[in-house]
Amino acid sequence: MKEKDRVIITQGQYIASAVKPEQYPTEDLPEIVFIGRSNVGKSSLINSLTRVNNLARVSSNPGKTQTINFFEVGLKVAEVEGRKAFYLVDLPGYGYAKTGKEKRKIWSKFIEEYLLTSPRLKFVCQLIDIRHEPMASDVDMFRWLVENDIPVLIVGHEGRQGRQECQAEEYRCHQAQAGHPGSVGTAVLLIKK
Repeated sequence: MKEKDRVIITQGQYIASAVKPEQYPTEDLPEIVFIGRSNVGKSSLINSLTRVNNLARVSSNPGKTQTINFFEVGLKVAEVEGRKAFYLVDLPGYGYAKTGKEKRKIWSKFIEEYLLTSPRLKFVCQLIDIRHEPMASDVDMFRWLVENDIPVLIVGHEGRQGRQECQAEEYRCHQAQAGHPGSVGTAVLLIKK
């Protein structure tokens, strides 16, 4: 990456938690969404990106995030005047079997409403643990996002470098088998701890 393209996160702060549109923040900032299975590491990644400990609550118990959480993130692009801000939006995890069926139904409704109606949503980062093959819930979520024309960036993490490359390739093959090869707005990003 060239120095002029370098992005520096300058701040991260919690803004709001919501389960209905009237609770969403009112400031007109672009939104980048994090979604993934329960306990895939969304909160840890948010804390790491913003360099703010415990900005997003991290738990060893899956299913702790039960609302749509909005964080304002400030950034500076090297060699560009001024700063920019956006909302990083953390959604409840999907696919956790011990979460009650009724609670999953409620979560599904307000998550779907947000994803389909937010005018500020720019794209979704779908976090995948690439140490393992994608689960059916990962594939189902990916298909749903693509079928609803929501731009999605696959963010793979948690593996050793060689293993990451292997798993990422397997995931691309899995996407092709799912009928979405090279979908518009789809990319794979690997995060190494």
